[in-house]
Amino acid sequence: MADAVEMESFEINRENYDHHNEEKLAYKAKPGIDEELVKEISKQKKEPGWMLKKRLEGFRTFLKLNMPNWGPSLERLDLNKIYFFMRPDAKKNADNWEDVPEDIKKTYERLGIPEAEKNSLGGVGAQYESEVIYHSIKKELAKKGVVFVDMDEAVKKYPDLVKKYFMTSCVPIGLHKFSALHAAVWSGGTFIYVPKGVKVDLPLQAYFRMNARAGGQFEHTLIIVDEGAEVQYIEGCSAPLYTESALHAGCVEIHVLKGARTRYSSIENWSKNTFNLNTKRAVVEEDGVIEWINGNMGSAVTMLYPASVLKGDRSKADFIGIAFAGKDQNQDTGSKIIHIGKDTSSTITSKSISKAGGITSYRGLLSVKKGATNASCNVECDALMMDNESQSNTYPYMDVKDNTVDVAHEASVGKINDEQIFYLMSRGLDEESATKMIVSGFVEPIVKELPLEYAVELNRLIELEMEGSLG
Repeated sequence: MADAVEMESFEINRENYDHHNEEKLAYKAKPGIDEELVKEISKQKKEPGWMLKKRLEGFRTFLKLNMPNWGPSLERLDLNKIYFFMRPDAKKNADNWEDVPEDIKKTYERLGIPEAEKNSLGGVGAQYESEVIYHSIKKELAKKGVVFVDMDEAVKKYPDLVKKYFMTSCVPIGLHKFSALHAAVWSGGTFIYVPKGVKVDLPLQAYFRMNARAGGQFEHTLIIVDEGAEVQYIEGCSAPLYTESALHAGCVEIHVLKGARTRYSSIENWSKNTFNLNTKRAVVEEDGVIEWINGNMGSAVTMLYPASVLKGDRSKADFIGIAFAGKDQNQDTGSKIIHIGKDTSSTITSKSISKAGGITSYRGLLSVKKGATNASCNVECDALMMDNESQSNTYPYMDVKDNTVDVAHEASVGKINDEQIFYLMSRGLDEESATKMIVSGFVEPIVKELPLEYAVELNRLIELEMEGSLG
């Protein structure tokens, strides 16, 4: 698939991402966060008391916890200037694109979402600011008992499942300051339940879009894949560029039950004024498999480390990630794997590209608990720097408590090889095309794992970012 994608053949219009609509909101909270706002969010959503209790627990925990004192600086993020809740003036959960306001619909058409839904997806959710404004699932999947709704609806329709799994064993509310903040102000997102033995052949997709200045988006994704079931889920996200800082602090919780399999793919292309402080975790039971495919292209600062808790015997986790940092970008990304069950296995493949002074860092944790016998773990980190201004860092941490484990770790940092450039130029390519071809080959292991439309998008984004890299 990806071998046929030649980067130099693509052109991309940044307008697709940086375009913004006139602000048309049914409700806009004042900037900053307090207890009254938390109560107001719950009131407007007509939530049951148990969810308000969770929100208030999140808010009080948020006040107690400190900001992270490691990793990229968050000094420029002023939470008192962020708008934490904004409801668009649009029908909620429309199941027909014609019921979506024209300006919002055109935004999603620019991003290719309705077209992808027709051609290759089993269902689509589209969130705009703090609410999901469009949601659909193919009838044949619904008939099999597959649930694909937005989280606000799930709280009311599937309270027992949400109570059991929402920010309990997977992502505890007090995991860190921004998980607590998320618990307090979360809005929208995705809820998926796949019944026992059901295999969802077509991917389900959600796209999260911020539009307003100084906005915050806090969608919650909760995926429960029952015994022997399978699902692929894709998330995309973007925002227009403003001078004011914006905040994205979503949360993804995935529960892979016995013998189930889940693939989660994400391309995060937030604008370069956005702080992307996302939390993603999966708990994997006996014989279960979780696969993470992650691309981080946008944002001013990203701190994101998808985690897999291999709880069950013979459970497995695979993580593949690519990060690109250009001017004024700091991509601090990686993965965490926690081996608890026996005979578990994991692989982490992380690649990064930095140019024009951008900073990329791999930050990872590999933990093997006592009694996690015969665990097999492999970590590979490769970084490519395009110039002498850029930075690449590796912060691997291993905590191994069992002596039957098989662990391998490789890391490399390099620049574009002059001999490779010379060879390609001798075959008729100019220097910039030769450089792009080498970069394309570097990211190919990541791209080939993405669904076709996302492989194309990732290549286009890299093509855009590489323009002028020699000047």
